[in-house]
Amino acid sequence: MMKRYYRSSTDRIIGGVCGGIAEYFNIDPLLVRLVFAILFFGYGTGLLAYILIWILAPKRY
Repeated sequence: MMKRYYRSSTDRIIGGVCGGIAEYFNIDPLLVRLVFAILFFGYGTGLLAYILIWILAPKRY
């Protein structure tokens, strides 16, 4: 059975994107949030990627 990515409904701060990625890869959500922060402040792409994932990914209910 193939794993599917869902935005987290329990481990969320804004949209559940980082929590969902952490659940999918079975890692700490803090690490995912740090990566998004580095991408945002370092390259400016973190916010765009976050918003796109937030819009496109289904939410787990």
